Amino acid sequence: MKQLILWAVLLFWSQLSLALAPYIKGDKVAAADLTARVDLLEKKLQAEGFTLAGRHLPKGLTDHATVVVTDPAMLAVIRKAGGSTVIASAIRVGVLPDGSVSYTNPDYWYRAYLRGQFKSAQTGAKSVQARLAKALGDGGGMGGDVAEGDLENYRYMFGMERFDSPNSEIATHANFDAALKAVRANLASGVSDTSRVYEVVSAENQTAVFGVAMNSASDGEGWWVNKIGADHMAGLPYEVFIVGNKVYSLYARYRIALAWPALGMGQFMGIINAPDAIRATMVRVAGGGN
Repeated sequence: MKQLILWAVLLFWSQLSLALAPYIKGDKVAAADLTARVDLLEKKLQAEGFTLAGRHLPKGLTDHATVVVTDPAMLAVIRKAGGSTVIASAIRVGVLPDGSVSYTNPDYWYRAYLRGQFKSAQTGAKSVQARLAKALGDGGGMGGDVAEGDLENYRYMFGMERFDSPNSEIATHANFDAALKAVRANLASGVSDTSRVYEVVSAENQTAVFGVAMNSASDGEGWWVNKIGADHMAGLPYEVFIVGNKVYSLYARYRIALAWPALGMGQFMGIINAPDAIRATMVRVAGGGN
């Protein structure tokens, strides 16, 4: 009996050790206001070789922000992999009103977004993780957890979308240049109360990704993030990405669940309208119609 109990305990801990959190806690930044906190984070990240891509100050989430950076070495890996892996280009760092900091766990997000290409990116991912920890601190994981073996084909529960769900495709254009032009123009004009946070374009393999701020008071990110946890600021902004002549945006029952994996079903039901509202917004950003 004792052996059986010991085996069960060991199995439990071995499974737990293979679970990954979506975010890592950083050291607090003790700056007087949000702008100063963001400036400080950007300087720390640049000192470790990261390239600034944008900053996100979401409407409806007062005194919250996300700093977005890229890593040149990881971008080279992503470009070599090609296709939908372009969505993995951004590294996100969230900061809260009290100065709390968290950042995307590379091991978690690269497994989910690079999927079958992850093995070729492991060395780069470890470098990114080490330099993020040096720049921002490492206070351990936060935000829930997912077994590392589940991330390649992650879904929140049976029947919900995965990364490659067909309803993540939102527009088709004549060619890559036309798709890129449409997304840029729509974000510049603020279609559906959106704006551009960042963009990463790889013209040579016809891929691009944009961070999109959804600023609408009625169905933008503010209302649903406040319902499920604004401490996950590093989960924002949402993305649209282009592969060839097609534009995609990961369907929210996948994308939100990936960024907030500890959500209970009751919390999901509280934002039941968010997935279709987000998709409708992104369709308009993509130039896919009204």
